[in-house]
Amino acid sequence: MHKIAMTASAMLIAAAAGAQTPAQNEDFTIEILESLGRVTDASVSPDGKTVLFGISYDNLEENNSNRDLYIVDIKGEKLTRLTDTPKSENSAVWFANGKRIAFMYPDENGAPQMWTMNADGSERKQASFHEGGIAGFLLSPDEKNIVVIGNVKYSRNAGDLYPDLPKATGRVIDDLMYKHWDEWVTEIPHPFIGTFNGATVENLADIMADEPFEAPMKPFGGVESFAWSPDSENLVYVSRKKTGLEYAISTNSDLYLYNLKTRSTKNITEGMMGYDTMPAFSPDGNYIAWLSMERDGYEADKNRLFVMDCKSFEKKDLTTEWDYTIDQFAWTPDGSAIFFIAPKDGTAPVFKMDVKTATVNQLTDEWADFTGLSVIDKNSLVSLRHSLLRPNELVLLSLNGKKGTSVTQLSHVNDGVFAKLDMPTVQKRMVPTTDGKEMLTWVLYPPKFDAGKKYPSLLYCQGGPQSPVSQFWSYRWNLALMAAHGYIVIAPNRRGLPGFGTEWNEQISKDYPGQNMQDYLAAVDDMKKESYIDPARIGATGASYGGFSIYYLAGNHNKRFAALLAHAGIFNIEQQYLETEEMWFANWDMGGAFWDKDNAVAQRTFANSPHKFVDRWDTPIMISHGELDYRILASQGMAAFNAAKLRGIPAEMVIFPDENHWILKPQNAVLWQRLFFRWFDKWLK
Repeated sequence: MHKIAMTASAMLIAAAAGAQTPAQNEDFTIEILESLGRVTDASVSPDGKTVLFGISYDNLEENNSNRDLYIVDIKGEKLTRLTDTPKSENSAVWFANGKRIAFMYPDENGAPQMWTMNADGSERKQASFHEGGIAGFLLSPDEKNIVVIGNVKYSRNAGDLYPDLPKATGRVIDDLMYKHWDEWVTEIPHPFIGTFNGATVENLADIMADEPFEAPMKPFGGVESFAWSPDSENLVYVSRKKTGLEYAISTNSDLYLYNLKTRSTKNITEGMMGYDTMPAFSPDGNYIAWLSMERDGYEADKNRLFVMDCKSFEKKDLTTEWDYTIDQFAWTPDGSAIFFIAPKDGTAPVFKMDVKTATVNQLTDEWADFTGLSVIDKNSLVSLRHSLLRPNELVLLSLNGKKGTSVTQLSHVNDGVFAKLDMPTVQKRMVPTTDGKEMLTWVLYPPKFDAGKKYPSLLYCQGGPQSPVSQFWSYRWNLALMAAHGYIVIAPNRRGLPGFGTEWNEQISKDYPGQNMQDYLAAVDDMKKESYIDPARIGATGASYGGFSIYYLAGNHNKRFAALLAHAGIFNIEQQYLETEEMWFANWDMGGAFWDKDNAVAQRTFANSPHKFVDRWDTPIMISHGELDYRILASQGMAAFNAAKLRGIPAEMVIFPDENHWILKPQNAVLWQRLFFRWFDKWLK
């Protein structure tokens, strides 16, 4: 395995190898977006001197992506590439006091396994040999034990019932929760604990062998669902120990404490009814912290930060006075404080909380989002930073007392590309809402913006529905790309988004057609006051809940929009109620079942389903959907398209047979972007 060392100046060229190199002052294009290096997963070495991370690039010709591992010194002066292989290395961590690295990589059969190598990339060896592969691993602090995520069979097929029909493909289903997002549930993940001798994983045993429950929880749970105690004697894992209908209507997960010696398991969050996730022991092992939602069935509830005394099992909510939801956290090495990231006021800053007093200090204050916390000491950590105008780069955060926090960029993977681009500009605008409040709205302006001209514009409708419109960087919904294409982009933090307090976030639940729709229109109406906005050339677009928003606005926009585009949206809420796999979501957000005639909230929701307003549709609409989307089935998009054509509305539809709720394959991603701009350019330019 070869490795390449380089200085920071050479890094700009080498790290962008394979990326499209733009000419000076070139516009930001679809092809440049797709060619950017994607920086992920920062991990600081035990001595605090080196950062391990990954950079992935899409290969448009081969229609795939590949990720390699790099290290950079803590000053950001020297980058070393550790891997250059045909498949992606993922989930890399340090061990052996920083002398070695463990990571995920496919074996000769294509099954993901744990591998190890020296810190310089040499002596690469396969460490795990679990049948069917593993989905992740976590070493114990003493590095003598390991927990890996392995799959066990769950569902039945025809061959199980009738052995004389081994080629029959029918799935036998007798209860709910038989699919997740983009897969039929034929297997579920379980934690397997084994030993590790520094080179090989051995003696793996399923600690939930007799239980038909997921751990971690599908579809997105990973090793963040596990935590080893500092003495390596106990493992905490997350599980929602329910199946079928009970599982489909509940978000009540718990933390389970498993002792390696006694092989006993204790539920340490029994009676806490919402999601309990992301456990983490304090460095001294006296406490465990985790994120906890209060209400069963509400997947977007406030994520509170709890700590528990490991001897008395006494629990304390550190966020009773903190009115924001927490995304991720990490202990300081001395256990006196916790760093965390939370959406707030249109960004996702880093905060520090004193554990004893629960006092919170905001450490960063810039138009940027941070993600990932790799702590060095109580005053410094490494994170990833991105914004509406730049993708992830590694940064070092250093706390300097009264002088505040300094943020030093450590990686420069895409700086060479952006240095040659004319990029849009961003403005924060406070928009008055119809109920007398103010709404933070991000507005992006095209490069070389001229206030004396008239511009087409796009309203961006967020999905989730409760996902922040912060300084996010997306490879699908890239607002900078839209602006670079000549559009003014209007991105409101409408009702139902985190970062503005619990009341603002929760208002949307059971009120899909209500105030948040008025917030969208308020943002458009406010921007129309500007002379540079052409009121005859305004479009609107969004995905998931944003797609629902487009379908609803199609019949309720009163001539504000000249073109619309919806991806993976809900068109018929009654249809959605019975098609989606996670019933807790439908019950909470829609208020209940459509057949419950005495439920006024639910009846209002279903009476305002977008399909009820098709008779008012008068605007060209493009529809996009993936056939592997099991959260919102592609039939929703097809029904909307059929309705538009039957009404004589100009319409276009693109169906991706090999995509889920997102569009992930490189060529499909480029196709989608090209169709996106072809559609809006046709009607707005």
